[in-house]
Amino acid sequence: MSHVELKFTSRIILRMLRLSCLRGLDWHVTSWTILQSTMREISPLSHHIPKATFPSCRSLKKIHMSHIRTSAQGFPPQHCRLPWLLGEQRAFYSQGSSKTPKPGSTAGIKLRTRLVVTLLFGGGIIGTWWYVYQEKQQKIQMQRMEQLRKVAVGQGDFSLLDHTGQRRTKRDFLGRWVLLYFGFTHCPDICPDELDKLTNVVRTLDKDTSLPTVQPLFITVDPERDDVATMAKYVKDFHPRLIGLTGTAEEVKQAGRDYRVYASAGPKDEDGDYIVDHTIIIYLVNPDGLFLDYYNRIKNDVQISESIRNHVKNYVKLFPD
Repeated sequence: MSHVELKFTSRIILRMLRLSCLRGLDWHVTSWTILQSTMREISPLSHHIPKATFPSCRSLKKIHMSHIRTSAQGFPPQHCRLPWLLGEQRAFYSQGSSKTPKPGSTAGIKLRTRLVVTLLFGGGIIGTWWYVYQEKQQKIQMQRMEQLRKVAVGQGDFSLLDHTGQRRTKRDFLGRWVLLYFGFTHCPDICPDELDKLTNVVRTLDKDTSLPTVQPLFITVDPERDDVATMAKYVKDFHPRLIGLTGTAEEVKQAGRDYRVYASAGPKDEDGDYIVDHTIIIYLVNPDGLFLDYYNRIKNDVQISESIRNHVKNYVKLFPD
């Protein structure tokens, strides 16, 4: 075999090694197998091959094993090319020779700075969201207030006598939250139960110092029997701030119409006693004097207290001073 043929054969072997290195997952096994079998085939002719043309088996094995270690350190197969195959003169990097950032260099923003930026950015987003949310809630509240102004509930200005004989009108309670109930003193069970519930609500709200004072009112639907003295005696059994209101039949009827209260006296028995059928509702009136909400018998004192608390929290003054 001529020198040229040997050189050509060497190049073919080298190409085979390079292809086996670049292809497949088991490149290191394949390349070494090819290398061993090739060296066995050409060993009889190795004395014809110049050393500069083809490296020794020991050199091939050494270089081959170095690339196996390089692959195990995380480099992909395409980075494991044999330098002598590509004519490269540079040394191959090992795990210990990889460069690490100097302590003084800034590879990125420091952790503390990133945290500060993140907090500022997040706080800005939350603040913006809260502002938009509050603006939306106030807009909804204003729209609701405008709607309430158009609702024909509690629009009139009643004029009645309280249980001390003093003339009271709706204007006297502007600027205060009011819980209003219509009933009568001779009611056997429903009215006392509802006034007890109203009392519990007021007491619950009084415990929360962040809330304004709520004024409870009781307007009779039976002015024929519920005079000032009778009302004064009756309201003592409930909350101390409860104000009883009465008046003439026409004045009481007008107050009931303003709040769309139904009231009808039943037939009298042989003792002259009778029952008044009426609407059983507790009304919530806001500081602007507008009807805001109502609570029927199904609502308990806890539910009513929570509802009032939410109304107070979201209240927006409709008529600025």
